Amino acid sequence: MSMKRTNVYADPEDLAIIKEAAKRRGISEAEIIRQGIHLAAMANRVWDEPLFSRTFEGPGRTLPKSEVRDTVAEAVRRETGSGSGSAA
Repeated sequence: MSMKRTNVYADPEDLAIIKEAAKRRGISEAEIIRQGIHLAAMANRVWDEPLFSRTFEGPGRTLPKSEVRDTVAEAVRRETGSGSGSAA
């Protein structure tokens, strides 16, 4: 993976903590900073589609496993236009 160099300003106390952690873990300070940048990027990413893009109608109570299976199978059949067979 190629990297791109950048400059940032950081709090001296944060840098001291990173320095100590790098020494304790036996990795470079840069690696800890790269991990932090990756976490920040993922925390602020905007996805094209919501995590749960489908919703299913229900009775407002927890369904037994067989009813969940049947409800999902029926929704799939409706969505795909498939009316034959059953999910096993």
